[in-house]
Amino acid sequence: MIALLRGELLQVEDGHAIVDVNGVGYLVSVGPNHASELLPGSDLVLSISTKVREDAITLFGFPNATQRRAFDTLLAVSGVGPKLALAVVDSLDVDGLARAVHTEDLRAIMAVPGVGRKTAQRLILELKGKLVQRFAPTRPTITPPPGNPPLVKDPLRLALAKLGYRKSEIDLAESGIRSNQQQDAPLAERLSTALNILSRSH
Repeated sequence: MIALLRGELLQVEDGHAIVDVNGVGYLVSVGPNHASELLPGSDLVLSISTKVREDAITLFGFPNATQRRAFDTLLAVSGVGPKLALAVVDSLDVDGLARAVHTEDLRAIMAVPGVGRKTAQRLILELKGKLVQRFAPTRPTITPPPGNPPLVKDPLRLALAKLGYRKSEIDLAESGIRSNQQQDAPLAERLSTALNILSRSH
Protein backbone atom coordinates (compact mmCIF):
# COMPACT_ATOMS: atom_id res chain seq x y z
CA MET A 1 0.00 0.00 0.00
CA ILE A 2 1.45 3.37 -1.05
CA ALA A 3 1.38 5.97 1.76
CA LEU A 4 3.82 8.60 0.48
CA LEU A 5 5.41 9.68 -2.80
CA ARG A 6 8.53 11.82 -3.16
CA GLY A 7 9.71 12.80 -6.62
CA GLU A 8 9.57 15.31 -9.47
CA LEU A 9 6.22 16.72 -10.54
CA LEU A 10 6.00 16.17 -14.30
CA GLN A 11 2.49 17.38 -15.07
CA VAL A 12 -0.77 18.61 -13.52
CA GLU A 13 -3.92 18.26 -15.60
CA ASP A 14 -7.63 17.50 -15.13
CA GLY A 15 -7.39 16.88 -11.41
CA HIS A 16 -4.34 14.63 -11.64
CA ALA A 17 -0.65 15.02 -10.94
CA ILE A 18 2.01 12.83 -12.52
CA VAL A 19 4.92 12.30 -10.15
CA ASP A 20 8.19 10.78 -11.35
CA VAL A 21 9.67 8.58 -8.61
CA ASN A 22 12.96 7.04 -9.78
CA GLY A 23 11.75 6.79 -13.38
CA VAL A 24 8.25 5.55 -12.57
CA GLY A 25 5.38 7.97 -13.21
CA TYR A 26 2.55 7.78 -10.67
CA LEU A 27 -0.88 9.23 -11.55
CA VAL A 28 -2.31 10.87 -8.43
CA SER A 29 -5.74 12.48 -7.98
CA VAL A 30 -5.50 15.90 -6.31
CA GLY A 31 -8.03 18.61 -5.49
CA PRO A 32 -8.19 21.75 -7.68
CA ASN A 33 -7.02 24.11 -4.92
CA HIS A 34 -4.06 21.86 -4.17
CA ALA A 35 -3.32 21.45 -7.89
CA SER A 36 -3.19 25.24 -8.38
CA GLU A 37 -0.25 25.38 -5.94
CA LEU A 38 1.81 22.72 -7.73
CA LEU A 39 4.62 23.69 -10.11
CA PRO A 40 5.73 21.20 -12.81
CA GLY A 41 9.45 20.47 -12.60
CA SER A 42 9.58 20.95 -8.83
CA ASP A 43 10.34 18.34 -6.20
CA LEU A 44 7.18 17.15 -4.52
CA VAL A 45 6.14 15.13 -1.47
CA LEU A 46 2.57 13.85 -1.31
CA SER A 47 0.83 12.02 1.49
CA ILE A 48 -1.09 9.25 -0.28
CA SER A 49 -4.34 7.41 0.37
CA THR A 50 -4.51 4.28 -1.80
CA LYS A 51 -7.92 2.93 -2.76
CA VAL A 52 -8.17 -0.50 -4.34
CA ARG A 53 -11.14 -1.73 -6.37
CA GLU A 54 -11.57 -4.80 -8.51
CA ASP A 55 -10.82 -2.84 -11.68
CA ALA A 56 -8.45 -0.12 -10.47
CA ILE A 57 -5.94 1.15 -7.92
CA THR A 58 -6.36 4.88 -7.38
CA LEU A 59 -3.96 7.19 -5.54
CA PHE A 60 -5.23 10.34 -3.83
CA GLY A 61 -2.58 12.90 -2.91
CA PHE A 62 -2.50 15.51 -0.15
CA PRO A 63 0.04 18.09 1.02
CA ASN A 64 0.14 16.59 4.52
CA ALA A 65 -0.93 13.58 6.56
CA THR A 66 -3.61 15.57 8.41
CA GLN A 67 -5.57 16.10 5.19
CA ARG A 68 -5.09 12.46 4.23
CA ARG A 69 -6.49 11.28 7.57
CA ALA A 70 -9.47 13.64 7.21
CA PHE A 71 -10.08 12.21 3.72
CA ASP A 72 -10.09 8.65 5.09
CA THR A 73 -12.42 9.72 7.92
CA LEU A 74 -14.84 11.23 5.40
CA LEU A 75 -14.97 7.95 3.48
CA ALA A 76 -16.50 6.30 6.56
CA VAL A 77 -19.55 8.58 6.26
CA SER A 78 -22.54 6.91 4.58
CA GLY A 79 -22.86 7.87 0.93
CA VAL A 80 -19.51 9.67 0.68
CA GLY A 81 -17.14 8.38 -2.00
CA PRO A 82 -13.53 9.33 -2.77
CA LYS A 83 -14.43 12.07 -5.27
CA LEU A 84 -16.69 13.88 -2.81
CA ALA A 85 -14.31 13.35 0.14
CA LEU A 86 -11.47 14.87 -1.89
CA ALA A 87 -13.63 17.87 -2.80
CA VAL A 88 -14.55 18.49 0.86
CA VAL A 89 -10.97 18.32 2.13
CA ASP A 90 -9.66 20.41 -0.75
CA SER A 91 -12.34 23.11 -0.45
CA LEU A 92 -12.56 23.48 3.34
CA ASP A 93 -9.21 22.17 4.60
CA VAL A 94 -9.25 20.24 7.87
CA ASP A 95 -9.66 23.23 10.19
CA GLY A 96 -12.50 24.66 8.12
CA LEU A 97 -14.28 21.31 8.02
CA ALA A 98 -13.84 20.75 11.75
CA ARG A 99 -15.17 24.25 12.46
CA ALA A 100 -18.18 23.75 10.18
CA VAL A 101 -19.00 20.42 11.82
CA HIS A 102 -18.55 21.79 15.34
CA THR A 103 -20.77 24.84 14.70
CA GLU A 104 -23.21 22.91 12.46
CA ASP A 105 -22.56 25.37 9.64
CA LEU A 106 -24.58 23.81 6.82
CA ARG A 107 -23.92 26.72 4.48
CA ALA A 108 -20.15 26.30 4.64
CA ILE A 109 -20.33 22.59 3.88
CA MET A 110 -22.93 23.04 1.12
CA ALA A 111 -20.53 25.48 -0.58
CA VAL A 112 -18.43 22.44 -1.54
CA PRO A 113 -19.26 21.38 -5.14
CA GLY A 114 -21.47 18.30 -5.12
CA VAL A 115 -22.65 18.59 -1.50
CA GLY A 116 -26.38 19.07 -0.97
CA ARG A 117 -28.30 19.76 2.23
CA LYS A 118 -28.92 16.12 3.15
CA THR A 119 -25.25 15.19 2.62
CA ALA A 120 -24.13 18.22 4.64
CA GLN A 121 -26.45 17.22 7.49
CA ARG A 122 -25.08 13.68 7.39
CA LEU A 123 -21.49 14.93 7.48
CA ILE A 124 -22.22 17.06 10.55
CA LEU A 125 -23.97 14.20 12.29
CA GLU A 126 -21.40 11.51 11.60
CA LEU A 127 -18.21 13.59 11.92
CA LYS A 128 -18.95 15.09 15.34
CA GLY A 129 -15.96 14.38 17.58
CA LYS A 130 -13.96 12.69 14.81
CA LEU A 131 -11.94 15.65 13.53
CA VAL A 132 -9.12 17.48 15.29
CA GLN A 133 -10.26 20.97 16.24
CA ARG A 134 -7.56 23.63 16.45
CA PHE A 135 -9.82 26.58 17.07
CA ALA A 136 -11.72 28.12 19.98
CA PRO A 137 -15.43 27.23 19.98
CA THR A 138 -17.54 30.32 19.32
CA ARG A 139 -20.94 28.90 20.25
CA PRO A 140 -21.79 29.48 23.93
CA THR A 141 -22.81 26.54 26.06
CA ILE A 142 -26.48 26.78 27.03
CA THR A 143 -27.42 25.27 30.39
CA PRO A 144 -31.12 24.42 30.90
CA PRO A 145 -32.71 26.32 33.81
CA PRO A 146 -33.04 24.31 37.04
CA GLY A 147 -36.30 22.54 37.56
CA ASN A 148 -36.97 22.18 33.82
CA PRO A 149 -35.25 18.98 32.64
CA PRO A 150 -35.00 18.64 28.88
CA LEU A 151 -37.42 16.39 27.09
CA VAL A 152 -35.72 13.03 26.56
CA LYS A 153 -36.11 11.64 23.05
CA ASP A 154 -34.47 8.77 21.21
CA PRO A 155 -31.34 10.34 19.67
CA LEU A 156 -31.56 7.94 16.73
CA ARG A 157 -35.03 9.19 15.74
CA LEU A 158 -33.86 12.78 16.13
CA ALA A 159 -30.78 12.13 14.02
CA LEU A 160 -32.76 10.51 11.21
CA ALA A 161 -35.39 13.25 11.30
CA LYS A 162 -32.62 15.84 11.04
CA LEU A 163 -31.37 14.06 7.92
CA GLY A 164 -34.81 14.55 6.36
CA TYR A 165 -36.30 11.06 6.76
CA ARG A 166 -40.06 10.71 7.26
CA LYS A 167 -41.68 9.03 10.27
CA SER A 168 -42.54 5.93 8.22
CA GLU A 169 -38.90 5.59 7.14
CA ILE A 170 -37.66 6.05 10.70
CA ASP A 171 -40.11 3.40 11.92
CA LEU A 172 -38.82 1.04 9.20
CA ALA A 173 -35.22 1.65 10.29
CA GLU A 174 -36.05 1.02 13.95
CA SER A 175 -37.84 -2.21 13.04
CA GLY A 176 -34.75 -3.39 11.16
CA ILE A 177 -32.51 -2.53 14.10
CA ARG A 178 -34.72 -4.56 16.44
CA SER A 179 -34.64 -7.47 13.98
CA ASN A 180 -30.84 -7.31 14.10
CA GLN A 181 -30.99 -7.16 17.90
CA GLN A 182 -29.03 -3.89 17.89
CA GLN A 183 -31.47 -1.78 19.91
CA ASP A 184 -28.95 -1.56 22.77
CA ALA A 185 -25.95 -0.83 20.53
CA PRO A 186 -24.16 2.58 20.59
CA LEU A 187 -25.86 5.39 18.66
CA ALA A 188 -23.20 5.49 15.92
CA GLU A 189 -23.63 1.76 15.25
CA ARG A 190 -27.44 2.00 15.21
CA LEU A 191 -27.30 5.02 12.91
CA SER A 192 -25.03 3.22 10.47
CA THR A 193 -27.40 0.23 10.42
CA ALA A 194 -30.41 2.53 9.96
CA LEU A 195 -28.82 4.32 7.00
CA ASN A 196 -27.97 1.00 5.36
CA ILE A 197 -31.56 -0.22 5.82
CA LEU A 198 -32.99 2.99 4.37
CA SER A 199 -30.60 3.00 1.41
CA ARG A 200 -31.75 -0.53 0.51
CA SER A 201 -35.40 0.44 0.81
CA HIS A 202 -35.22 3.08 -1.95
